[in-house]
Amino acid sequence: MDINKILGVNLKNNKQIWIALTQIFGIGKTTSLKILKTLKINSTLKVEVLSIKNYLSLVKFLETKNYILEGNLKRLIYLHIQNLIDIKSYRGIRHEKNLPVRGQRTRTNAKTQKKLRKSKKK
Repeated sequence: MDINKILGVNLKNNKQIWIALTQIFGIGKTTSLKILKTLKINSTLKVEVLSIKNYLSLVKFLETKNYILEGNLKRLIYLHIQNLIDIKSYRGIRHEKNLPVRGQRTRTNAKTQKKLRKSKKK
């Protein structure tokens, strides 16, 4: 059992546990602190100092609660974007054309947006 691995994500040993939990996709600062407070684990503990009992309770908590994390969350986001594209909403069209979605200007900026997103050939 690898104590610095939770849900398939390697946590850095020298980090505090609340910071290390934010490496899991879907857990931010607030959620991390809330989880640790619920489990009564000191948030300033380092990952390497975390006891096996605390580690097991943390893993069990994350698996049993209705947190959507890692691959499931990425898939859900992808499906939401595909739904926007399928219903031909304004946001969906912007996603499809690889343009900024949230109202940013495109006359002078958005070069990064156009460069980073891979254009789909039809």
